[in-house]
Amino acid sequence: RAELDWVGRIADAVEIEWAIYPGMKPNPLFITQLEQQVDKEALALFICRSGMRSNAAATAATKAGYSDCYNVLEGFEGEKDAEEHRNILGGWRAAGLPWEQS
Repeated sequence: RAELDWVGRIADAVEIEWAIYPGMKPNPLFITQLEQQVDKEALALFICRSGMRSNAAATAATKAGYSDCYNVLEGFEGEKDAEEHRNILGGWRAAGLPWEQS
């Protein structure tokens, strides 16, 4: 939720936490929530700030029977630059894809 509130979001995306903020504990209802909101035959793109948690989520969805899952490799903010800042080297936002600030 913190990323959605502070980093940004993609309009009309289904928003399900893989890890629950604060504490970043795994969401035990992730697959159940996904099944309630997304058809198993639908194209499903998974994204988080860096692309790490979303990769785990896409893998879990594939194992749960979703047939067309992809991780957004560079995530929402991309890699850190030389000054340890994001949003310059890759990522959804830097690519100019649609997003909105919360």
